[in-house]
Amino acid sequence: MPAVSKAASKAAAAYTSFLAEDPVAGPSAAAIKALTESIKGSSATTIMGLSEVLREAGAALSSLRDAPMSIASLCELFVRFITRTALEARDFDDIRRLLIERGEMLARTTIEARSKIAKIGAPFVDAGGVVLTLGYSRCVVALLLAAAKTKHFSVIVAESHPQGDGHTTAQQLAQAGVPVTMVEDAAVAYVMTRCQMVLCGAEAVLESGGVINKTGTYQMAIVAHAFKKPFYIASESTKFARLFPLSQNDLPEHESAREHAAFVGRGPPPPPLIAEKPSRDYTPPNYVQLLFTDLGVLTPSAVSDELIKLFD
Repeated sequence: MPAVSKAASKAAAAYTSFLAEDPVAGPSAAAIKALTESIKGSSATTIMGLSEVLREAGAALSSLRDAPMSIASLCELFVRFITRTALEARDFDDIRRLLIERGEMLARTTIEARSKIAKIGAPFVDAGGVVLTLGYSRCVVALLLAAAKTKHFSVIVAESHPQGDGHTTAQQLAQAGVPVTMVEDAAVAYVMTRCQMVLCGAEAVLESGGVINKTGTYQMAIVAHAFKKPFYIASESTKFARLFPLSQNDLPEHESAREHAAFVGRGPPPPPLIAEKPSRDYTPPNYVQLLFTDLGVLTPSAVSDELIKLFD
C-alpha cells in the first residue's frame, strides 16, 4: 500500500508539473500524461496491480484543489483501457507498452481536439455579429480565432470573478485583432441584446447534456434563454463525465483559493458576515442548444449515447 500511495503522490506532482510546463495543453492532457507516467514508474506485475496504481493516481489527481471535475471520469476511462488492452496483448510487458503508447496518443489527441472543435463551431459565428462568452476556455478561444480568419465579428467577455479568467480570453483575442469588450459579470443581462449567440466552455459535460463550468455560466444561460439567444458549449469529449446532478446542491463544494472579489483591498469580512465564492455551477441541458465537440456537433440528448460508446 505505501508504494501505491507514493505512486499517487508522484502522479499529482507530475500533473502539476505538466500543467506548469505547458499550460496551453490544458488539464485533460496533463492528467493523461501523469497517468501515463504512473504506468512507466509502476512496479506492478499484474493487471490488477496496475489497475490499482492508476485508481490511486486518479484519486490523487481528482483531489487536487483546482482539478476539473471531469478528471475523475477521465481517470476511470483510462483504467478501462487496461481491460481492453489485456485482450490484445501477449503478456504483461506487452500490456504496459501498449498502455504507454495509447496514453501518449490520447494526450496528443486531446490537444488536437481543439482544432476539430474550432473547425466545426466556426461556421456558427455570424459575420458582423457579437459573441458573448465567460471566463477562459481553450476550446472557445480556438473556435473564435478560427472564425476570425474568414469573417469580422466582435466578442464581449464577462470577466468571471473571482478568478478573473475572462482577462486571459480578452487578451488572447485582442492580440489576434479580434475586437473585444470586457464587462463585469453583473452586466450580462445588460449586454445580451447586442449579442447574436453565447459560447462557453465546460469543466465537465454531464450525462444529461448539461454542463458544469465556471460560476456565472448558469446565469448567462438563463439570461440567453430569456432573450431567445442560442447558448452553445465548446468542449473536448475527454470532459464527458458520468455524473447526473439535479441542482446546484448536488455539486461538491468547491471555492476559489483567491480573495473574495467584494473584499479586495477591504480586508476580511466582519465575523457575522459569510462570504461565499463558489467556483463552479451547473447548467441544465434545457438551456443548451448545441455542443461543439471533437465527436461532432451534438444535441444535449446525444451526450449519453456518446458516453455509452466511450465506456462500453
